[in-house]
Amino acid sequence: MFKTVLFPIDSSRETREAADVVINIVNTYTSDLFLLSVVEENQETAMSSEPEVAKLLLGAKTLFEQQGISAKTIEKFGIPSFTICDVADEINADLIVMGCRGLGLTAEQNSKSSAHRTIDLAPCPILIVP
Repeated sequence: MFKTVLFPIDSSRETREAADVVINIVNTYTSDLFLLSVVEENQETAMSSEPEVAKLLLGAKTLFEQQGISAKTIEKFGIPSFTICDVADEINADLIVMGCRGLGLTAEQNSKSSAHRTIDLAPCPILIVP
């Protein structure tokens, strides 16, 4: 049912909590897992350093490997909600799993989180983990 799962990650608590759900889904459906981190340029509150993102992706990949799950990592630049949906389309994702909030919420964007904006744009089902 969920052959390809996309898991957008940042260093938020919500992402860490969603990882357990991703492990369950990937093991249940023997899914291919893609970990995505989006570097947002010119945003002070978001993770914006490439070395930080590389370290985050490596840590997440290691976490999943410890659970016997092989994951592919993707690092992109852009606006998270648009980039998540673009990558989901590129990899033909059957499911996007993400935490309900992440680090990318700024004062001028406070009406909608990246998760909410992704829901509006997604090319496939999304599981939002509270």
